[in-house]
Amino acid sequence: MGIKYTDWKLYLPNGYYISMIKNMLAEYMLEKDVEKRDITKLTKIDRHVLNRIYKKKTKSITFENLNKLCFALDCTPNDLFRYIPD
Repeated sequence: MGIKYTDWKLYLPNGYYISMIKNMLAEYMLEKDVEKRDITKLTKIDRHVLNRIYKKKTKSITFENLNKLCFALDCTPNDLFRYIPD
């Protein structure tokens, strides 16, 4: 069993993983003083989907939702996600 790559994490043979993409949405929203309900109203992203992204409990995000978040927060994907090399 070798190393397996997924969208968000690098899984090692022992079952542990290294997170390669860091979700910064919650921190960015706090910095901008924006609440989840404001984002939901503006973007029409389902509140459950937004909550999973916000709480870092999602494995992926659609380009459509990423585009909506960037529009609502007036930012780029680089503001919302960070690549962390191992």
